[in-house]
Amino acid sequence: MAGAMAPGAIAASPPASTLRVFAAASLSDAFGEIAQSFERSHAGTRVQLNLAGSQQLASQIEQGATADVFASADERWMDDVRAQQLLAGPDTVFALSRLVAIVPRTNPARISRLQDLGKRGVKLVLGARTVPVGQYSRIVLANLSKLPDFDSDYARRALANLVSEEDNVKAVVAKVQLGEADAGMVYQSDVTSAVARYVRVFEIPAAANVLARYPMAIVSGTRSPDAARDFVALTLSPAGQEILKRHGFIPVPHPAP
Repeated sequence: MAGAMAPGAIAASPPASTLRVFAAASLSDAFGEIAQSFERSHAGTRVQLNLAGSQQLASQIEQGATADVFASADERWMDDVRAQQLLAGPDTVFALSRLVAIVPRTNPARISRLQDLGKRGVKLVLGARTVPVGQYSRIVLANLSKLPDFDSDYARRALANLVSEEDNVKAVVAKVQLGEADAGMVYQSDVTSAVARYVRVFEIPAAANVLARYPMAIVSGTRSPDAARDFVALTLSPAGQEILKRHGFIPVPHPAP
């Protein structure tokens, strides 16, 4: 009979399916935990995280990379992918984050306040302009220049100290953590317990800070539409939002489907 197994043969396990999630580098720890939770509840499905700067992920998707879900650190690059008609539906903001300034724990530049980022000789590292955290950082510097406690040319002086522009926020963290830069600007969620041992954090006044918005969407042509929908649903669920909160993000409550 067709399809019958020989006596004593062992049935092969069905091949595991792969869900490819393209996510901003700042989401690495949180999405790593969400991916583990997803795999526990979806036997036979493996989540493959592609973590990079949002601008790099958008470019990869536009160039034909196989992706099922895209989670960006800002709406600019999500809109860019949408403009290419590469999203299967609307995007949803699933998390928020604010920026902080960090310096090495050894603080070789003797930075004691945010104003010191404009001191001559300070080695400042930021994300590149095309990177969400880089764009946000420049907005923050401009906003600080408008506050009474800062000089009007503060942003110009701080940017004159720029010694490196990175492709993603994790690279900014690494440069400061390793003492290769005197200061940097990152998301508050990037100052994990492991990182906090090596850096000192300077809070940015609310009047000058930005609220980074993280949208996610299913990519058109996904090979796993059901799994993609389930991954988005898990991220938006109370359990997913609690994971994001635990990793330093500001949750965005969503009504139950």
